[in-house]
This record gives sequence, structure tokens and C-alpha cells, in this order.
Amino acid sequence: MSSSLFIGGYIVVLLVIFYLVLWLPESRRKKKFNKMISTLRTNDEIITRGGIMGKVVSVQDDFVIIQTGPDKIKLKMQKSAIANVQTRRAEEAK
Repeated sequence: MSSSLFIGGYIVVLLVIFYLVLWLPESRRKKKFNKMISTLRTNDEIITRGGIMGKVVSVQDDFVIIQTGPDKIKLKMQKSAIANVQTRRAEEAK
């Protein structure tokens, strides 16, 4: 009887470790990303996951239109493709 409690204790400890090491940091990262995306506004400078740098021209529900390069090419992309908002980081550093 005590060996089954001992094994059950190990399972509980492993689940707690799994939660603390894997799930909690991922949850925090998702909250931070969602906050960054929801506060996105025009004239923010962004970097996409593909490495494209641009300036936000228009923000829509699930999409954003950015302007890139000296030719001022406009690209429409999903908000989930954004990796980083550069303008906001500069403001937060002040």
C-alpha cells in the first residue's frame, strides 16, 4: 500500500516540475506576445519572423499593412508573423 503512495507522490512531483519548467514560461510568453500584438499601432517599426523590417501603415483585425525599404513597398501580413516591435522597445528604455 505504501509503495503505491510513494509512486503517486513521484507522479505529483513530476507534474509540478513539468508545470513550472514548461507550461508556465510558455504561458507568460504568450501573454506578452498577445499584449504586444493588441497594442500595435501605426508608425510602429516592426521585425517579422522572416526578418523583414518595416513601418506599420495600417492595423486591421488579424492583419497589418507594413511599408518596407526605400521603394516604400507595402505588404499585408498576419499579426502573428510579427516577431518584435522596435519602436515600443525604444520608448520603454527611456
